[in-house]
Amino acid sequence: MIKITIVEDKPGNRAIITDKLSRNALFQIVAETRNGDEFLALMKTVPAEERPHIVLMDLEMPHVDGVTAIGIGSALYPEVKFVVLTIFDDDDKIFRAIRAGACGYLLKEESGEVITTMLINLQESGAGPISPGIAYKILQMVQQSGPLPNEKEKQENIFQLSEREREILQLLCEGLEYKEIGAKIFISPNTVKKHCISIYQKLHVNSKAQALRIAYTRGLV
Repeated sequence: MIKITIVEDKPGNRAIITDKLSRNALFQIVAETRNGDEFLALMKTVPAEERPHIVLMDLEMPHVDGVTAIGIGSALYPEVKFVVLTIFDDDDKIFRAIRAGACGYLLKEESGEVITTMLINLQESGAGPISPGIAYKILQMVQQSGPLPNEKEKQENIFQLSEREREILQLLCEGLEYKEIGAKIFISPNTVKKHCISIYQKLHVNSKAQALRIAYTRGLV
């Protein structure tokens, strides 16, 4: 059984996706959420053995979009495979989703048979599912691209950390405590704490350990 979670803000689209997958007995829809924020909150409550094998992620959603959710989710739950399922095929969205950690990119216009076959191949062999039109665009992007954007800069943009927050996250990774960070950058420990709370909120984590894990795995430091 392949456990699937659907992250999609439109109820009608969730119903269509569910219908396409439910025709194959190999799939079990274990959860549906309306945006990345709901998905990340749900994942905090799910025991490791009950996590989905594959998450189908829309891109344009309120509160927390798909790219951000993929970036955080792929760092916190590396065993979960994130696949974009969207109507968007523009180069920027493809590039950002793959950079964030998506292992596949499918268009909603694909038939249920195509989607289910690709997801089964992903689970069985690790072959990333990519719609043919998207594969062609990726090939063009690679062939026509100049120097690749700085990886650290791209990841920071995903999480929308301010310059001060990036500086404090770097110091946290170096093992400094609030008082030591404050003394080093000339702000009070209480101000450092407020910045850390903001960092945790943007990374959708509850602890320093989780924040550092994302920082290391997503190339923020």
